[in-house]
Amino acid sequence: MSKVVGAIVLVFCPSLVWAEQVTIAALGDSLTQGYGLPVEQGFVPQLESWLREQGQDVTLINAGVSGDTTAGGLSRVGWTLTPEVDAVIVTLGGNDLLRGIDPEVSRANLDGILSAASGAGVEVLLVGMQAPGNYGPEYKAAFDSMYPDLAEAHGTLYAESFFEGLGGASTDPAALGDFMQADGIHPNASGVARIVEGLGPFVLDLARKAE
Repeated sequence: MSKVVGAIVLVFCPSLVWAEQVTIAALGDSLTQGYGLPVEQGFVPQLESWLREQGQDVTLINAGVSGDTTAGGLSRVGWTLTPEVDAVIVTLGGNDLLRGIDPEVSRANLDGILSAASGAGVEVLLVGMQAPGNYGPEYKAAFDSMYPDLAEAHGTLYAESFFEGLGGASTDPAALGDFMQADGIHPNASGVARIVEGLGPFVLDLARKAE
């Protein structure tokens, strides 16, 4: 409809919806931080570029700390979730795994992070991971299950693996040489691009949910 005011015609378009800018914090460890890579080739910058290519007005904050555990993430989640943050990606647990930390301890830390996000009114994407079989079946079952369990309990979005774009947990690490740095743990720039392609749609859902 329109309304004439003097010589000015004001046109109202109720169906026209503008997407709001969304700020997302990526809370994680060295995989999030972009270990061993130039800044622009890391996970956060590549993911931000991918989201913008999809037409999403989004700013990502790199809250990755190399070597961080779920306990470290819990200790800093309060100052990560600043007022401008609308959503958070939680990618933690790999260093807990490397240190053989009791999965119940890791579960409690992740639960605390998700509770803090809920209290701040922030949408969450929880990214899971899977323990290798050499930790034993009981450890693996407890570790692997904490991510989907917590996502369901808190009603968050959930992605099974950070490495889904590289084939997920079932892929033979020996087949990923072209996408990994020399340490065999951290992805190179090409690997990050694949990771972003796999994880990007989940983050796009997160951004839209946070609008």
